[in-house]
Amino acid sequence: MTDTEIEITADLVRDLLQEQHPDLAGLAIREVVGGWGNQMWRLGDELVVRMQRMDRTPEFQLKERRWLPVLAPRLPLPVPTPVRFGEPSERFPKHWTVMTWVPGEPLDHGSISRGAHAADTLAGFLRALHVEAPAEAPASSDLGASVRREHPKRCTGGFEQFLQAIDPDAVGDVRAVRAVWADAVAAPEWEGPPMWLHGDLHPANVVVSDGTLSGVIDFGALFAGDPAWDLAAAWVLLPAGTASRFFDAYAHADEAAIRRARGLAAMKSLFLMLMGQNGDRGLPGGKPHWGPAGRAALDRVLKGV
Repeated sequence: MTDTEIEITADLVRDLLQEQHPDLAGLAIREVVGGWGNQMWRLGDELVVRMQRMDRTPEFQLKERRWLPVLAPRLPLPVPTPVRFGEPSERFPKHWTVMTWVPGEPLDHGSISRGAHAADTLAGFLRALHVEAPAEAPASSDLGASVRREHPKRCTGGFEQFLQAIDPDAVGDVRAVRAVWADAVAAPEWEGPPMWLHGDLHPANVVVSDGTLSGVIDFGALFAGDPAWDLAAAWVLLPAGTASRFFDAYAHADEAAIRRARGLAAMKSLFLMLMGQNGDRGLPGGKPHWGPAGRAALDRVLKGV
């Protein structure tokens, strides 16, 4: 059995806690449904154990350990903060981290009914996050995934891969999707300093309560770069008709940034649709419920609202 095939159970989590953090081993443990790169287990009422599962490298967890304690105090929404570190051992040869639990329901299983409030909340969160990052902050190249890090003109291969992998009938107006992407490719590049970015804002990485955004999770893709990568969330996360309000509240995005963000939102929407399609076909890692979320986001992108 390879380490990627290790079955992570409540008994394993408790054994690891007993070995490395015995004062926490008596708390109730229950699995959190979902997750791919990491598997999550609730630990009591206020903590969660984040277990490296399919991620091939511990870099994502190590990055959260290093930077979330720095960023969390100035962010206006709850985010998971590391409180204990679990190191690889003979019992489990991967990293694991005990973090604070962020209450709420993941947006891919919930909905936003208070659109204006959510737009203002997301804008406030990103204004606080998007400050100049220090020189030692993780750069885009750290993850080796340029499709998620660079100016759109250097991500066309990824865009085409997603677009061509999805059933054309599901995409609909392919010409309109390509036009949005072409406009993003033609937009000027980000000329400011690298800014702190979440890097992976999609419906499974934010939580909602009372019809609005109430927390942001999974900072494994955290990096410093062009804010447009996060600004794409105006279409990927928020209900139709609220993108303009979001950008007004954010107040720091010029026309070029909005154009880049809209194109990146189109690519992110296609990715969600592809994951949904894979789920419908029973392929590993597929998530059927992401398909409708991606379709709705792409519709918002095409309408520009």
